[in-house]
Amino acid sequence: MALALFTSCSVGNDNYNNYTLEILPVESVDIPQEFTLGEVYPITVSYYRPSTCYVFRDFYYEKENNIRTVAPINRVFESTCEPLDNVLTEDTFNFIVTSNGSYIFKFWQGKDSNDEDVYLTIEVPVVD
Repeated sequence: MALALFTSCSVGNDNYNNYTLEILPVESVDIPQEFTLGEVYPITVSYYRPSTCYVFRDFYYEKENNIRTVAPINRVFESTCEPLDNVLTEDTFNFIVTSNGSYIFKFWQGKDSNDEDVYLTIEVPVVD
């Protein structure tokens, strides 16, 4: 499965409205080792923002049966920016456990040398 970059249109003349959307690779994830049916769990995703022009917007989140593909989406503003070297950013989403069995999370980590998507894959069982 390929993740694509999203682009927005410019809405107005000031720099705040001039941005694109970019999916950033996941560095690490804080996720429970197991879930309980019907419960809600915070999942924290850590990633690097290249500069101060990158601002979290939302998560790319795709569901396919028990598989969830996740990656952070940032707005990238057209502005004067400061580089951010080795500054890890964390954002969290809440996951609602709605079925039994196990969930497989695929956190997008970028592309390999063959331009293939690479994922951090974590399986989390649902227990009673």
